[in-house]
Amino acid sequence: MSLKKASIVIIIILLIDQISKIYVKTHFILHEDVTVFSWFKILFIENEGAAWGAKLSDILPISNETGKLILTVFRLFAIVGIGYWLKDSISKKGSKTLIFAISLIFAGAFGNIIDSVFYGLIFNDSTNEVATLFSNDAYGSLFHGKVVDMLYFPLIDTTWPEWVPGVGGNNLRFFEPIFNVADTAISFGVGILIVFNRRAFPKNKKATITTTAE
Repeated sequence: MSLKKASIVIIIILLIDQISKIYVKTHFILHEDVTVFSWFKILFIENEGAAWGAKLSDILPISNETGKLILTVFRLFAIVGIGYWLKDSISKKGSKTLIFAISLIFAGAFGNIIDSVFYGLIFNDSTNEVATLFSNDAYGSLFHGKVVDMLYFPLIDTTWPEWVPGVGGNNLRFFEPIFNVADTAISFGVGILIVFNRRAFPKNKKATITTTAE
């Protein structure tokens, strides 16, 4: 897979990701939702932390602002590393599966970095109001933006039967995470590397088998 094709994949994902985020940010109030199907909703939330909303300030004795800055800087270093991995894989004529998977991961990581770095500067707060793009009343600063999430799939949304010990009568909801297109790209990229590992790393596998036999 060539650099040109990998770039096209990355650009398409970035466009879909950013267009969807900007649309939700400029049309939804924070926590507003729209039901598309009973098992799929557009629910607008903002993630100030890492995966699953985890914050460094919940673990380390630092402020939310400092934790957010550290996380954004870490993401910037990570995207540089992923970019180098992609370029190196292309130059070494890696498999199409590997390059496609890395392209997905790179595009997803880049999409969320755009939110983290710039959204605090270009949007106002979405609490109790629909945000405006390029607002004069920005909610944050450079490197302190919040990642926009909106894809929600409550495949099961019911309550536990009363006879179930410990949880009877409590809410039962399967697949609660709320994510975005960038997160989806990263997940698919990682999934491809795991499920199609032999296709992604064919030469490495053969070399390992040869070395073991010797």
